Amino acid sequence: MARTHLIHHKVSKIGKYLLIFITSLVLIVWGLETPAGILGKLDAVGYAVCHRIDVRSFHIGIRQLPLCARCSGQYVGAMIGLLFQAVYSRRRSGFPPRRVFVILGILGLAYFVDGLNSYLYLPPFLELFPNLPHLYIPTNTLRLLTGSGMGIVISVILYPALTGSIYANPDIHPVMGGIKPLLCLTGLCVIADLLVLTGSSYILYPAALISAVGVIVLLSFAYTIVILRIFKKENTYDRFVQISLPLLAGFMITMLQTGLVDLIRYIMTGTWSGFMFG
Repeated sequence: MARTHLIHHKVSKIGKYLLIFITSLVLIVWGLETPAGILGKLDAVGYAVCHRIDVRSFHIGIRQLPLCARCSGQYVGAMIGLLFQAVYSRRRSGFPPRRVFVILGILGLAYFVDGLNSYLYLPPFLELFPNLPHLYIPTNTLRLLTGSGMGIVISVILYPALTGSIYANPDIHPVMGGIKPLLCLTGLCVIADLLVLTGSSYILYPAALISAVGVIVLLSFAYTIVILRIFKKENTYDRFVQISLPLLAGFMITMLQTGLVDLIRYIMTGTWSGFMFG
């Protein structure tokens, strides 16, 4: 029995170091093959998930942000949502009640409608269907606001899924138990959006960083949940810090995905810039 335990311990230790080695290797290769500088690396993250159309993005001077206005709002909103719930809900793992889901549904619908309307304003569609009716003229302000709304939706679904997969004795109360905390979260996101709309570089630089990091965080958390379930490790931890290895594995998969999409897109387009139409 002791020998079996020792072998299991050694295998686990080898697996740990192997995971660290592969993750380091992925990061080194990705770092060497992506544009130079911090903003260049943030651009590479955005490049993997966003069209990065210039006129549909905010700028610091002439420098385009890593993600378009809608994706910037979405990932900044999601990061604010995760942080808010970590402070407000802590270990709660219950999904919101129906009345909260109704509001989340409205935010999701607004995201879909504005996204579709904006999509139909792309030059290829305007050329093919010049007389196609549109609901309204899309703007980056609306893209930012509706993106933030979807970020709230993502965070309110992801957070209980994560806590409900980690802790051995999770608090089954809803993370967003009523309208009041949801309104507080929405208010925080609106304030963040208004700050972004000032166009100040002191705001846009942090927004660029938070949005790009948000891509990595959300994907890493999502993959971590999958890994915990695949290896039947869900609900076996007492503290968040104990999931460091599953989280590292989720991060590694995220960076592999990011690098692969970057590579495929660069091969197809030959440029790190966004799509060349607005």
